[in-house]
Amino acid sequence: MKKIIIRAAIINDIEAIQNIAFSTWPIAYSAILSKEQLQYMLNMFYSKESLITQINDQHYFLIAEANNSIIGFASFNQLNINTYKLQKLYVLPSEQKTGAGKLLLNEVIRLTKEAGKTKLQLNVNRHNKAIGFYEKLGFEIIKEDDIDIGKNYYMNDYVMELNIK
Repeated sequence: MKKIIIRAAIINDIEAIQNIAFSTWPIAYSAILSKEQLQYMLNMFYSKESLITQINDQHYFLIAEANNSIIGFASFNQLNINTYKLQKLYVLPSEQKTGAGKLLLNEVIRLTKEAGKTKLQLNVNRHNKAIGFYEKLGFEIIKEDDIDIGKNYYMNDYVMELNIK
């Protein structure tokens, strides 16, 4: 079993974050999104400029490493006085089912609690099989959200929430 380490991301990790997103998204979303929308969203959320802006806007990024290789990442930010929002959680397809995703999420939960927040929210596509992963960890669907992201594309999501104890 690999030892997985979770650490804070640094600017030099941007390329690895991009590589994970571009490796993971086509597998996770090709049955849900058109190829054009998938490419549009990857470019929108994962360009170097976009990632730097997210970091500068107080999005915290965590990295999962195994054997000195980056295998996954998560990002989160403050949504309101009581709530953090998990923005991203992706693990390389070859490293899924290793516990890396759960370790990343547990670290976000720990940091949420440490910051005195009582809730962690996330958005997940209504057709994404990751819904089950989040439900197993205690998240509940609280509403549907349809987000216009431009070019006549929408993110059709569930908003899920975890009460932090």
